[in-house]
Amino acid sequence: MAKLTDGRGGSIAKAEPPNKGQRFIFDDHRDAPRGFGLRITAAGGKAFVLQYTVEGRQRRKTIGDWPTWTLEAARDEARELRQQIDKGEDPLEEARRRKAEPTVAEAVELYIKSHIVGLTSEKPIKRYFERDMVPRLGDLKLTDVRRRDILELVEAKAAATPTAARHLLTYTKGFFNWCVDREYIEMSPAAGIKPGSIKGKGQKPLKANRRKRVLDNDEIRAFWTTSEGCGIHTLTALALKLVLLTSQRPGEVCGLHEEEIDGDMWVIPAERRGKTETEQRVPLSPEALSIIDRARKEVARLSVRRKVQPSGLIFETRPGQAVSVGALSKAVVRYSEALQNKDAPTWGNWTPHDLRRTARTGLSACGVPSEIAERVIGHGGDTMEDTYNQHSYDAEKRLALEAWARRLQTIINGRDPAKTNVVPFNRALGT
Repeated sequence: MAKLTDGRGGSIAKAEPPNKGQRFIFDDHRDAPRGFGLRITAAGGKAFVLQYTVEGRQRRKTIGDWPTWTLEAARDEARELRQQIDKGEDPLEEARRRKAEPTVAEAVELYIKSHIVGLTSEKPIKRYFERDMVPRLGDLKLTDVRRRDILELVEAKAAATPTAARHLLTYTKGFFNWCVDREYIEMSPAAGIKPGSIKGKGQKPLKANRRKRVLDNDEIRAFWTTSEGCGIHTLTALALKLVLLTSQRPGEVCGLHEEEIDGDMWVIPAERRGKTETEQRVPLSPEALSIIDRARKEVARLSVRRKVQPSGLIFETRPGQAVSVGALSKAVVRYSEALQNKDAPTWGNWTPHDLRRTARTGLSACGVPSEIAERVIGHGGDTMEDTYNQHSYDAEKRLALEAWARRLQTIINGRDPAKTNVVPFNRALGT
């Protein structure tokens, strides 16, 4: 052992490399912790190390290269490491664990593959992660992400698009909760963050602003009568019409497959429903069945032209690929003038999802009780009542959707439903 000294004329600078392999000079300075020394390679490289024993095994941790690390800084670091070792910790193992710990970007990739792929909202959710989270937090280790990082991430989004910022916060919370479940982290840095704590445009709190846009009767009539002749792809127009007729989510309609149809009943499997873990049974009115039949014929026509067999997707625009929610949205925007899509106060032009809200509003206008109307659109199913009440409500939902189809036809024909003798839901139910 020898006392290590720094500087141009110090013992470190004068230390000669071995002919081969490496040699160690351990520091016997009074400020040096036990096992601290200098490693010299045959190539002349010099680095400070700390040699220690854990559970009978000798370990050696590299502190840093000389002269990047000064002798004084290396001794200070070695003393801190020695304190960890005396407490029973293993710095070398901790460094290896730290290196193996996934970054945010790596964890996001795993999360998308295991949790997002296959959802009807897969593409927009992936965009939030790939466009917003990964560029800002991707290089950080999961355990290094702090609450402040999440707040800054969402606030940056809220400065331009408050609505998108709310979605980003929701998906970010879901991601970090998944990381907790997989034991990558012990606690989510996004836990407890509420929209109201985020500052949006004009430093206003990012409060939830639920969209309430519905189509008025003139817009319903214009949409129904012009959508198939204004330039919109036939299957896109038919999918939009089925959203309005059935009140199901646009993504669920787009992915409709022959295997899900049993006579006049459409059963949406749980794995295709992004917001619930239960299947949804949707009775198909004669009008809905007509839309589906027309879509089948269009797919058959396209398949003959392409010389391929239909895959079973009702709205198959390309071999094995159904019309996307994005295509529905783009069509509504592109042909808004032809559809007479009004720029309504607060909410602006209607979107494909507004067709679903319009249908739900129409169910109420038909006199359908909220309990049944909510089941028609696929809400509920998680309450204590639903746990014990196993009634299918198929008959009630069928009558509700048939009542809505009648009201819809009245509107399309240019008549006022309030002044038309349409059989109300309650009378059809026999109450």
